[in-house]
Amino acid sequence: MKIAGNKVTLKPIDVQDIPVLWELTYGEDHPQWKKWDAPYFPFKIIDFDTFFSQTKEKIEKGEDTRRLGIFVGNELIGTVTYYWEFKATKWLEAGIGIYNPSYWNGGYGTEALSLWVDHLFKTLDIPRVGITTWSGNIRMMKAAEKVGMQLEGRMRKCRYYNGEYYDSIRMGVLREEWEALSAAWA
Repeated sequence: MKIAGNKVTLKPIDVQDIPVLWELTYGEDHPQWKKWDAPYFPFKIIDFDTFFSQTKEKIEKGEDTRRLGIFVGNELIGTVTYYWEFKATKWLEAGIGIYNPSYWNGGYGTEALSLWVDHLFKTLDIPRVGITTWSGNIRMMKAAEKVGMQLEGRMRKCRYYNGEYYDSIRMGVLREEWEALSAAWA
C-alpha cells in the first residue's frame, strides 16, 4: 500500500527502513523532534538491537498496521500513527512525527496528516479522527487546523515543561466534516 501526495508518500515501514527509523528516533540523546512531541514526558531510548528485533518481528507478522512511514522520495522522514483512546466507542487518535528537522515548516507534515486522516476514514468505521498535542506545539495545531480539525478541548495549564505551564490541546474532525471538505477540495 502506498498513499502518494505531492510532497510525501505514506507507506509501510519495511525491514530495510528500521535502521533509519531508529536513527531518526533514538540516534541522539536529546533529539530536536522531542522538544515538540510531548517533551514533558521522559525520553526513553530503546537500544538498536531491541528496536530492530521487535520492529522486524511486528513487520514479519503483519502486526505493524497502525503506523506508516512518511517518505520524501526514498527518504524516510517520519511516521504517522493511530491509537484507540477507547475502541468500544470508536474513539481514535492520530499522530504524526516528522523527525528530520530539515522537513519542518515546508508543508510535509500537513500533507502527511491530510493523507493519513483520509486513509483512516476510508479504511476504518469511525465517526471522528482526533489529535492530542500541547499549546507549545504551534506547528501541530496549525497543521491540524489546515486539514479541517477544530479545537475540541483545552485543558489549561496541565503540561509542565522548562519551568512553564502549557495547555493540553485536543482537536478533531468528524467524518461528515471531512467528506464535505474533501468534496470542496476536489
